[in-house]
Amino acid sequence: MSEENTSGTGATGNAKRPGRARRIVVRVIIALVVLVVIAVAGLAFMFRNEIATVASIKKVNDYPSYTMTYQGDYGIDEFLEQGGASNDAELIDFVVQHLMKGLPVTIELPDLACSTFNAVTPEGDDIFGRNFDLSYSPSMLVRTDPDNGYASISMVNLGFLGYGEEKLPDSPTSSITALAAPYAPLDGVNEKGLAVGVLLIDTDPTDQRTDKVDITTTTAIRLMLDKCATVDEALELLGQYDMHSSANSCYHFQIADASGRTVVVEYIDDELSVLEADDATTAGTPAEGQTYMAATNFLLTPGDYDFGGGQDRYEIVMSGLTAADGVLSEEDAMGLLAACAQEPHTNSRGEESATQWSVVYNLDDCTATIATGMDYENTYTVRLAE
Repeated sequence: MSEENTSGTGATGNAKRPGRARRIVVRVIIALVVLVVIAVAGLAFMFRNEIATVASIKKVNDYPSYTMTYQGDYGIDEFLEQGGASNDAELIDFVVQHLMKGLPVTIELPDLACSTFNAVTPEGDDIFGRNFDLSYSPSMLVRTDPDNGYASISMVNLGFLGYGEEKLPDSPTSSITALAAPYAPLDGVNEKGLAVGVLLIDTDPTDQRTDKVDITTTTAIRLMLDKCATVDEALELLGQYDMHSSANSCYHFQIADASGRTVVVEYIDDELSVLEADDATTAGTPAEGQTYMAATNFLLTPGDYDFGGGQDRYEIVMSGLTAADGVLSEEDAMGLLAACAQEPHTNSRGEESATQWSVVYNLDDCTATIATGMDYENTYTVRLAE
């Protein structure tokens, strides 16, 4: 009897062991699933702003042009605290480490043959017009609202971030590179009505070297839009930093604000030069009391220069402004941009170039009306406030 009982007990124990093993396996699987869920939730929380930013990208037309709302802060104050950047490589390193979480990105500014001007509408709104001329360039209007700065809208050439006909931000994975867009603005307006545009000058690059914090061309635009409400504040800001031109080129800026004031800022032998609307320039002496300006791709600071171009476009713009005494509707301003737009041609690098976008900013309403690919019959308007 004892042997039979022992045998029965062993059988029962053997029967129970597989059940316990199954329960252990199930518990382990549940624990692993919970850990995975926690990890995914943690990553989703950590990258919530990046995910929301990528999800905000909208395709506006088939040129194509896009809009994007950047969620969260992009670290411009941290950029300055760590010393800024004295060249494109240092800027890219900061962007890769702080915005792209280690993912590679390029930021390049090749030859920009552009035009800018300011005017006032018959209703009294100040406006700022800009043509961006280059080889084929998909574009993006970017909304930003930094923690310690002004909200703004700005135009970005996606080609500078590595996009083109073979790669566009049309999927979540291909859109990740667009997270670098806040550091590549070329023109824009902020909530206070400050507008700025950058234009190429074909001469030696600006390379100021003092003990000031270093900034590059596009970070200068970013800072002006984020930190400045007026032209005076923008000039004060530029004087606080050492300017280093992007892409080993030279640039000048036209800046305007909602009070109607405008200036052109240039760097002559690495020294800041500021031209007011009624100052004499290389293009001549303006009428007394003139309140409007234009800029293309030659220096306006008086001097004897044998470089630069765009005098024909400058003449078209200034003639249009003078004929209207600086008063243009937004439609007329877009028409003036169309008049000085560049048809496809071969640029100095041997590439086909043309006007990629034309934009009219209203500095009072904080709007941007945009035409891409010289399609002036099909413009679209974006407001800073969604």
